[in-house]
Amino acid sequence: MTQGLWTEVDHYFTDALVARDPALEAALAASDAAGLPAISVAPNEGKLLYLLARLRGARRILEIGTLGGYSTIWLARALPNGGKLITLEYDPRHAEVARANIATAGLADRVEVRVGRALDTLPELARGKPGPFDLTFIDADKRNNAEYFRWALRLSAVGSLIIVDNVVRDGRVVDGASNDANVQGTRRLIEVLAAEPRVSATAVQTVGAKGYDGFALALVVSP
Repeated sequence: MTQGLWTEVDHYFTDALVARDPALEAALAASDAAGLPAISVAPNEGKLLYLLARLRGARRILEIGTLGGYSTIWLARALPNGGKLITLEYDPRHAEVARANIATAGLADRVEVRVGRALDTLPELARGKPGPFDLTFIDADKRNNAEYFRWALRLSAVGSLIIVDNVVRDGRVVDGASNDANVQGTRRLIEVLAAEPRVSATAVQTVGAKGYDGFALALVVSP
């Protein structure tokens, strides 16, 4: 099994099941032109986020890690009229690109981009009592995944869904002696998920155009 085959299969599924979309394609092109790293979710993964949000019936969504707004667009499109998505981005330049991409997609009225270190903006968000989020997508710096999850849980309610991306790290997540802060941050997340009685969680490995990785999924089952 090779990366070339994984990418070919991803393209096959995407071509068959994910319609071409000018706004999403423009978001990727604008992000690339602005020099943002090419680490947005793959199209089929973006549609998975959209479907999960639709299945949940999400009216309020929190995203931690905006980048160029590609996953933001997928999630915001799942919202009903009157729905709201708040996305947190550390880098002001990334946030500028994301806002433009979101506006081009016609979603500026339902998306708010907040700029700053997420561990600073999350307490500010909580103080504003935004009401529980139905779905949270965490795709930021991996070393702080456990802390981001704790905040997401605090801002959730029974029935809320929390998704954390990039938890496999090319399989390095199994190396407890790793010096990689992203690996250790992911391992802390898994430990927190395993010990947290208020959620029921699992993790899924994936292969595809973005390589060998995976995501964790947690459902809030008790207050």
